[in-house]
Amino acid sequence: MKHIAICFVSAAAGTVFGAWLISAGSSLPSAAGQPPSQQTGSGNGLARQTPVEPRAYLADGLTPDEAASAYVYELNNRSVTNIATRIGSERTFFRIENPTEDAGSGFVLDTDGHILTNYHVIENAQRILVTLYNGESYEAEPVGVDPINDIAIIRLDVPRELLFPVTLGDSSLLKVGMKVLAIGNPFGLERTMTTGIISSLNRTLPVTRARSIKSVIQIDAAINPGNSGGPLLDSHGRLIGMNTAIASHTGQSAGIGFAIPSNLLARVIPELIEHGRVIRPDIGITEVWQTEEGLRILRMDPEGPAVQVGLKGPAIGRIKRGFVVFETVDRSAADLIVGVNGKDTRKVDEFLSEVESHRPGDTVVLQIIRDGKPIQVEVRLSE
Repeated sequence: MKHIAICFVSAAAGTVFGAWLISAGSSLPSAAGQPPSQQTGSGNGLARQTPVEPRAYLADGLTPDEAASAYVYELNNRSVTNIATRIGSERTFFRIENPTEDAGSGFVLDTDGHILTNYHVIENAQRILVTLYNGESYEAEPVGVDPINDIAIIRLDVPRELLFPVTLGDSSLLKVGMKVLAIGNPFGLERTMTTGIISSLNRTLPVTRARSIKSVIQIDAAINPGNSGGPLLDSHGRLIGMNTAIASHTGQSAGIGFAIPSNLLARVIPELIEHGRVIRPDIGITEVWQTEEGLRILRMDPEGPAVQVGLKGPAIGRIKRGFVVFETVDRSAADLIVGVNGKDTRKVDEFLSEVESHRPGDTVVLQIIRDGKPIQVEVRLSE
Protein backbone atom coordinates (compact mmCIF):
# COMPACT_ATOMS: atom_id res chain seq x y z
CA MET A 1 0.00 0.00 0.00
CA LYS A 2 2.92 2.24 0.84
CA HIS A 3 4.43 1.62 -2.60
CA ILE A 4 1.13 2.44 -4.32
CA ALA A 5 0.91 5.79 -2.48
CA ILE A 6 4.48 6.72 -3.48
CA CYS A 7 3.76 5.92 -7.16
CA PHE A 8 0.61 8.04 -7.08
CA VAL A 9 2.46 11.01 -5.61
CA SER A 10 5.27 10.69 -8.20
CA ALA A 11 2.77 10.53 -11.06
CA ALA A 12 0.96 13.61 -9.79
CA ALA A 13 4.24 15.53 -9.44
CA GLY A 14 5.27 14.52 -12.97
CA THR A 15 1.96 15.72 -14.39
CA VAL A 16 2.31 19.12 -12.71
CA PHE A 17 5.95 19.53 -13.86
CA GLY A 18 5.03 18.56 -17.42
CA ALA A 19 2.20 21.09 -17.50
CA TRP A 20 4.61 23.79 -16.29
CA LEU A 21 7.12 22.96 -19.08
CA ILE A 22 4.40 23.17 -21.75
CA SER A 23 3.13 26.53 -20.53
CA ALA A 24 6.64 27.94 -20.11
CA GLY A 25 7.78 26.64 -23.50
CA SER A 26 5.52 29.04 -25.36
CA SER A 27 7.50 31.98 -23.99
CA LEU A 28 10.95 30.57 -24.79
CA PRO A 29 12.78 31.43 -28.04
CA SER A 30 13.13 28.74 -30.69
CA ALA A 31 16.32 26.75 -31.13
CA ALA A 32 17.22 28.84 -34.17
CA GLY A 33 16.93 32.06 -32.17
CA GLN A 34 13.78 33.13 -34.04
CA PRO A 35 10.99 35.06 -32.29
CA PRO A 36 8.15 32.91 -30.91
CA SER A 37 5.17 32.04 -33.07
CA GLN A 38 1.71 33.25 -32.23
CA GLN A 39 -1.03 30.64 -31.83
CA THR A 40 -4.62 31.20 -32.81
CA GLY A 41 -7.57 28.86 -32.47
CA SER A 42 -9.17 27.39 -35.57
CA GLY A 43 -12.72 26.24 -36.10
CA ASN A 44 -11.85 22.59 -35.46
CA GLY A 45 -10.28 23.31 -32.10
CA LEU A 46 -6.67 22.84 -33.31
CA ALA A 47 -4.00 25.47 -32.68
CA ARG A 48 -2.71 27.24 -35.85
CA GLN A 49 0.70 28.94 -35.83
CA THR A 50 1.03 32.40 -37.38
CA PRO A 51 4.72 33.30 -37.93
CA VAL A 52 5.85 36.70 -36.70
CA GLU A 53 7.34 38.78 -39.54
CA PRO A 54 11.05 39.59 -39.09
CA ARG A 55 11.87 43.21 -38.43
CA ALA A 56 13.93 43.29 -41.68
CA TYR A 57 10.71 43.95 -43.59
CA LEU A 58 9.51 47.50 -44.00
CA ALA A 59 5.98 48.72 -43.35
CA ASP A 60 4.89 47.92 -46.92
CA GLY A 61 6.23 44.37 -46.71
CA LEU A 62 9.42 44.94 -48.75
CA THR A 63 12.96 44.19 -47.66
CA PRO A 64 15.33 47.18 -47.77
CA ASP A 65 16.93 45.77 -50.95
CA GLU A 66 13.54 45.32 -52.62
CA ALA A 67 12.50 48.81 -51.55
CA ALA A 68 15.68 50.29 -53.06
CA SER A 69 15.09 48.48 -56.37
CA ALA A 70 11.46 49.58 -56.48
CA TYR A 71 12.50 53.17 -55.74
CA VAL A 72 15.04 53.18 -58.58
CA TYR A 73 12.47 51.84 -61.03
CA GLU A 74 9.75 54.27 -59.99
CA LEU A 75 12.23 57.15 -60.23
CA ASN A 76 13.58 56.29 -63.68
CA ASN A 77 11.18 54.13 -65.69
CA ARG A 78 9.47 57.18 -67.20
CA SER A 79 12.87 58.37 -68.44
CA VAL A 80 13.39 55.26 -70.59
CA THR A 81 12.26 55.28 -74.21
CA ASN A 82 11.77 52.65 -76.86
CA ILE A 83 13.49 53.52 -80.15
CA ALA A 84 12.33 51.93 -83.41
CA THR A 85 14.18 52.67 -86.63
CA ARG A 86 13.60 52.08 -90.30
CA ILE A 87 16.90 51.16 -91.90
CA GLY A 88 17.10 51.21 -95.71
CA SER A 89 15.20 48.55 -97.56
CA GLU A 90 15.52 44.98 -98.69
CA ARG A 91 14.40 43.59 -102.03
CA THR A 92 12.11 40.56 -102.07
CA PHE A 93 11.86 37.80 -104.70
CA PHE A 94 9.30 39.86 -106.63
CA ARG A 95 11.60 42.92 -106.53
CA ILE A 96 9.33 44.71 -104.08
CA GLU A 97 11.33 46.87 -101.68
CA ASN A 98 10.32 46.68 -98.04
CA PRO A 99 11.98 48.70 -95.29
CA THR A 100 13.78 46.75 -92.55
CA GLU A 101 13.27 47.75 -88.93
CA ASP A 102 15.33 47.59 -85.76
CA ALA A 103 14.74 48.57 -82.14
CA GLY A 104 16.67 49.67 -79.10
CA SER A 105 16.47 51.82 -76.00
CA GLY A 106 17.25 55.38 -75.00
CA PHE A 107 16.67 57.76 -72.13
CA VAL A 108 15.74 61.40 -71.58
CA LEU A 109 18.58 63.86 -70.97
CA ASP A 110 16.65 67.09 -70.47
CA THR A 111 13.27 68.74 -70.89
CA ASP A 112 14.37 70.13 -74.27
CA GLY A 113 13.67 66.72 -75.76
CA HIS A 114 17.22 65.33 -76.08
CA ILE A 115 17.40 61.53 -75.94
CA LEU A 116 20.65 59.59 -75.51
CA THR A 117 21.17 56.21 -77.16
CA ASN A 118 23.84 54.12 -78.88
CA TYR A 119 25.04 55.13 -82.31
CA HIS A 120 24.52 51.59 -83.59
CA VAL A 121 20.81 51.82 -82.64
CA ILE A 122 20.16 54.64 -85.14
CA GLU A 123 22.98 54.05 -87.62
CA ASN A 124 21.78 54.47 -91.22
CA ALA A 125 18.21 55.04 -90.00
CA GLN A 126 15.85 56.71 -92.44
CA ARG A 127 13.20 57.17 -89.77
CA ILE A 128 13.39 57.22 -85.98
CA LEU A 129 10.28 56.61 -83.89
CA VAL A 130 10.47 57.10 -80.11
CA THR A 131 7.85 55.73 -77.72
CA LEU A 132 7.58 57.38 -74.31
CA TYR A 133 6.31 55.90 -71.04
CA ASN A 134 2.75 56.96 -71.85
CA GLY A 135 2.68 54.71 -74.91
CA GLU A 136 2.67 57.62 -77.37
CA SER A 137 5.16 57.52 -80.26
CA TYR A 138 6.88 60.54 -81.78
CA GLU A 139 9.22 61.20 -84.69
CA ALA A 140 12.78 62.10 -83.67
CA GLU A 141 15.62 63.79 -85.50
CA PRO A 142 19.36 63.14 -85.08
CA VAL A 143 21.25 65.87 -83.23
CA GLY A 144 24.79 64.51 -83.08
CA VAL A 145 26.72 61.25 -83.24
CA ASP A 146 30.05 59.93 -82.01
CA PRO A 147 30.63 56.60 -83.78
CA ILE A 148 34.00 56.09 -82.07
CA ASN A 149 32.32 55.91 -78.64
CA ASP A 150 29.01 54.46 -79.95
CA ILE A 151 27.04 57.48 -78.69
CA ALA A 152 24.19 59.35 -80.37
CA ILE A 153 21.72 62.05 -79.41
CA ILE A 154 18.30 62.47 -81.00
CA ARG A 155 15.59 65.02 -80.22
CA LEU A 156 11.81 64.99 -79.79
CA ASP A 157 9.50 67.96 -80.14
CA VAL A 158 7.08 67.21 -77.30
CA PRO A 159 5.67 69.10 -74.30
CA ARG A 160 8.14 69.40 -71.41
CA GLU A 161 5.74 67.76 -68.95
CA LEU A 162 6.16 64.47 -70.83
CA LEU A 163 9.92 64.40 -70.28
CA PHE A 164 11.58 63.06 -67.13
CA PRO A 165 15.39 63.41 -67.31
CA VAL A 166 17.77 61.00 -65.57
CA THR A 167 20.13 62.18 -62.83
CA LEU A 168 23.81 61.94 -63.78
CA GLY A 169 26.14 60.03 -61.44
CA ASP A 170 29.94 59.85 -61.16
CA SER A 171 31.35 56.66 -62.68
CA SER A 172 34.81 57.32 -61.19
CA LEU A 173 33.39 56.31 -57.78
CA LEU A 174 32.28 52.84 -58.90
CA LYS A 175 33.66 49.69 -57.29
CA VAL A 176 33.51 46.05 -58.28
CA GLY A 177 30.66 44.36 -56.43
CA MET A 178 28.34 47.38 -56.34
CA LYS A 179 24.72 46.69 -57.22
CA VAL A 180 23.52 47.96 -60.60
CA LEU A 181 20.12 48.13 -62.27
CA ALA A 182 19.50 48.19 -66.02
CA ILE A 183 16.27 49.38 -67.63
CA GLY A 184 15.51 48.88 -71.31
CA ASN A 185 13.36 47.18 -73.91
CA PRO A 186 14.72 43.64 -74.41
CA PHE A 187 12.91 41.89 -77.25
CA GLY A 188 10.50 44.84 -77.36
CA LEU A 189 9.34 44.37 -73.75
CA GLU A 190 9.20 48.02 -72.76
CA ARG A 191 10.86 49.38 -69.61
CA THR A 192 12.06 46.03 -68.29
CA MET A 193 14.43 46.17 -65.30
CA THR A 194 17.16 43.68 -64.49
CA THR A 195 19.63 43.74 -61.62
CA GLY A 196 23.16 42.57 -60.99
CA ILE A 197 26.56 43.77 -59.85
CA ILE A 198 29.62 45.40 -61.35
CA SER A 199 31.80 42.47 -62.38
CA SER A 200 34.82 44.50 -63.47
CA LEU A 201 35.93 48.02 -64.37
CA ASN A 202 38.15 49.63 -67.00
CA ARG A 203 37.42 47.08 -69.70
CA THR A 204 38.26 47.91 -73.31
CA LEU A 205 35.49 47.39 -75.86
CA PRO A 206 36.59 47.21 -79.54
CA VAL A 207 34.48 49.34 -81.89
CA THR A 208 36.52 48.98 -85.07
CA ARG A 209 39.75 47.17 -85.89
CA ALA A 210 41.75 50.24 -84.83
CA ARG A 211 39.54 51.90 -82.21
CA SER A 212 38.04 50.90 -78.90
CA ILE A 213 36.08 52.44 -76.01
CA LYS A 214 38.05 52.79 -72.79
CA SER A 215 37.02 52.47 -69.11
CA VAL A 216 33.98 50.30 -69.96
CA ILE A 217 31.92 48.87 -67.09
CA GLN A 218 31.38 45.08 -67.08
CA ILE A 219 28.15 43.90 -65.42
CA ASP A 220 26.30 40.62 -64.91
CA ALA A 221 22.78 42.10 -65.09
CA ALA A 222 20.85 40.51 -67.95
CA ILE A 223 21.32 42.52 -71.16
CA ASN A 224 19.58 41.31 -74.31
CA PRO A 225 18.82 42.59 -77.82
CA GLY A 226 16.80 45.78 -77.38
CA ASN A 227 18.65 46.87 -74.21
CA SER A 228 21.24 48.83 -76.19
CA GLY A 229 21.09 52.51 -75.31
CA GLY A 230 19.27 52.01 -72.01
CA PRO A 231 20.46 53.46 -68.69
CA LEU A 232 22.60 51.65 -66.13
CA LEU A 233 21.76 52.93 -62.64
CA ASP A 234 23.16 52.66 -59.14
CA SER A 235 21.15 51.93 -55.99
CA HIS A 236 20.38 55.65 -55.59
CA GLY A 237 18.83 55.85 -59.05
CA ARG A 238 21.71 57.81 -60.59
CA LEU A 239 22.94 57.21 -64.13
CA ILE A 240 26.35 55.52 -64.06
CA GLY A 241 26.47 54.20 -67.63
CA MET A 242 24.71 53.37 -70.88
CA ASN A 243 24.25 49.69 -71.77
CA THR A 244 25.85 49.02 -75.12
CA ALA A 245 26.98 45.42 -75.73
CA ILE A 246 27.07 41.82 -74.52
CA ALA A 247 29.56 39.00 -74.84
CA SER A 248 27.60 36.00 -76.07
CA HIS A 249 27.80 33.13 -78.57
CA THR A 250 24.01 33.15 -79.01
CA GLY A 251 23.30 36.89 -79.17
CA GLN A 252 21.41 36.71 -75.87
CA SER A 253 22.46 37.37 -72.28
CA ALA A 254 25.25 35.18 -70.96
CA GLY A 255 25.89 37.23 -67.84
CA ILE A 256 28.54 39.46 -69.42
CA GLY A 257 27.34 42.92 -70.39
CA PHE A 258 29.14 46.20 -71.02
CA ALA A 259 28.18 49.81 -70.38
CA ILE A 260 29.77 53.10 -71.42
CA PRO A 261 30.66 55.00 -68.20
CA SER A 262 28.70 58.14 -67.32
CA ASN A 263 31.82 60.32 -67.10
CA LEU A 264 32.59 59.61 -70.75
CA LEU A 265 28.97 60.41 -71.62
CA ALA A 266 29.22 63.69 -69.69
CA ARG A 267 32.24 64.76 -71.77
CA VAL A 268 30.66 63.89 -75.12
CA ILE A 269 27.04 65.03 -74.65
CA PRO A 270 27.65 68.83 -74.58
CA GLU A 271 29.70 68.69 -77.81
CA LEU A 272 27.11 66.59 -79.62
CA ILE A 273 24.32 68.99 -78.65
CA GLU A 274 26.33 72.09 -79.56
CA HIS A 275 28.31 70.93 -82.60
CA GLY A 276 26.66 67.69 -83.74
CA ARG A 277 29.99 65.93 -83.38
CA VAL A 278 32.92 65.58 -81.02
CA ILE A 279 35.64 68.08 -81.83
CA ARG A 280 38.82 66.08 -81.56
CA PRO A 281 42.35 67.49 -81.88
CA ASP A 282 44.37 66.76 -85.02
CA ILE A 283 48.06 65.99 -84.94
CA GLY A 284 48.42 65.84 -88.73
CA ILE A 285 49.47 62.19 -89.00
CA THR A 286 47.07 60.41 -91.35
CA GLU A 287 48.60 56.91 -91.54
CA VAL A 288 51.02 54.84 -89.49
CA TRP A 289 52.44 51.34 -89.68
CA GLN A 290 52.13 49.48 -86.38
CA THR A 291 55.19 47.40 -85.53
CA GLU A 292 56.40 45.69 -82.38
CA GLU A 293 58.80 48.60 -81.79
CA GLY A 294 56.20 51.35 -82.23
CA LEU A 295 54.27 53.32 -84.85
CA ARG A 296 56.15 54.11 -88.05
CA ILE A 297 54.85 57.29 -89.74
CA LEU A 298 53.69 56.56 -93.30
CA ARG A 299 51.70 59.62 -94.30
CA MET A 300 51.09 63.14 -93.00
CA ASP A 301 48.85 66.07 -93.86
CA PRO A 302 51.12 68.42 -95.90
CA GLU A 303 49.76 71.40 -93.98
CA GLY A 304 49.25 69.68 -90.62
CA PRO A 305 51.04 70.16 -87.30
CA ALA A 306 53.29 67.09 -87.72
CA VAL A 307 54.85 68.41 -90.95
CA GLN A 308 55.21 71.90 -89.48
CA VAL A 309 57.40 70.66 -86.60
CA GLY A 310 59.57 68.55 -88.93
CA LEU A 311 58.41 64.99 -88.31
CA LYS A 312 59.75 62.64 -90.97
CA GLY A 313 57.86 60.15 -93.11
CA PRO A 314 59.29 57.46 -95.42
CA ALA A 315 62.13 58.37 -97.75
CA ILE A 316 60.86 58.51 -101.34
CA GLY A 317 63.39 57.70 -104.09
CA ARG A 318 63.21 57.43 -107.88
CA ILE A 319 65.14 55.08 -110.10
CA LYS A 320 65.18 55.51 -113.86
CA ARG A 321 65.64 52.47 -116.04
CA GLY A 322 65.50 53.37 -119.66
CA PHE A 323 62.30 55.26 -120.26
CA VAL A 324 60.68 53.97 -117.05
CA VAL A 325 60.95 55.71 -113.67
CA PHE A 326 60.41 53.56 -110.58
CA GLU A 327 59.51 55.05 -107.21
CA THR A 328 61.00 53.50 -104.07
CA VAL A 329 59.75 53.90 -100.51
CA ASP A 330 62.08 53.42 -97.56
CA ARG A 331 59.88 53.05 -94.46
CA SER A 332 62.85 52.60 -92.16
CA ALA A 333 63.75 56.25 -92.68
CA ALA A 334 60.47 57.43 -91.13
CA ASP A 335 60.18 58.51 -87.50
CA LEU A 336 59.08 55.79 -85.09
CA ILE A 337 56.58 56.97 -82.44
CA VAL A 338 56.97 55.16 -79.12
CA GLY A 339 55.22 57.51 -76.68
CA VAL A 340 53.16 60.64 -76.04
CA ASN A 341 53.76 62.81 -72.97
CA GLY A 342 55.84 60.07 -71.41
CA LYS A 343 53.20 57.36 -71.89
CA ASP A 344 53.97 54.29 -73.94
CA THR A 345 51.87 54.36 -77.12
CA ARG A 346 53.07 51.55 -79.39
CA LYS A 347 49.57 50.71 -80.61
CA VAL A 348 47.30 52.84 -82.80
CA ASP A 349 44.49 52.90 -80.25
CA GLU A 350 46.83 53.94 -77.44
CA PHE A 351 48.27 56.75 -79.56
CA LEU A 352 44.88 58.11 -80.66
CA SER A 353 43.42 57.87 -77.15
CA GLU A 354 46.29 59.87 -75.67
CA VAL A 355 46.17 62.54 -78.37
CA GLU A 356 42.38 62.84 -78.21
CA SER A 357 42.43 63.25 -74.44
CA HIS A 358 43.60 66.82 -75.19
CA ARG A 359 41.92 69.81 -76.78
CA PRO A 360 42.77 71.65 -80.01
CA GLY A 361 45.50 74.17 -79.19
CA ASP A 362 47.16 71.96 -76.56
CA THR A 363 50.80 70.93 -76.96
CA VAL A 364 51.88 67.31 -76.68
CA VAL A 365 55.37 65.87 -76.55
CA LEU A 366 56.10 62.91 -78.83
CA GLN A 367 58.78 60.41 -77.94
CA ILE A 368 60.20 59.13 -81.23
CA ILE A 369 63.12 57.13 -82.54
CA ARG A 370 64.93 58.84 -85.46
CA ASP A 371 67.96 57.23 -87.11
CA GLY A 372 68.22 54.89 -84.12
CA LYS A 373 68.33 57.69 -81.54
CA PRO A 374 65.51 58.73 -79.14
CA ILE A 375 64.36 62.34 -79.37
CA GLN A 376 61.39 64.39 -78.20
CA VAL A 377 59.31 66.66 -80.41
CA GLU A 378 56.65 69.14 -79.26
CA VAL A 379 53.52 69.34 -81.45
CA ARG A 380 50.72 71.88 -81.08
CA LEU A 381 47.41 70.19 -81.89
CA SER A 382 45.02 71.77 -84.37
CA GLU A 383 41.28 71.24 -84.86
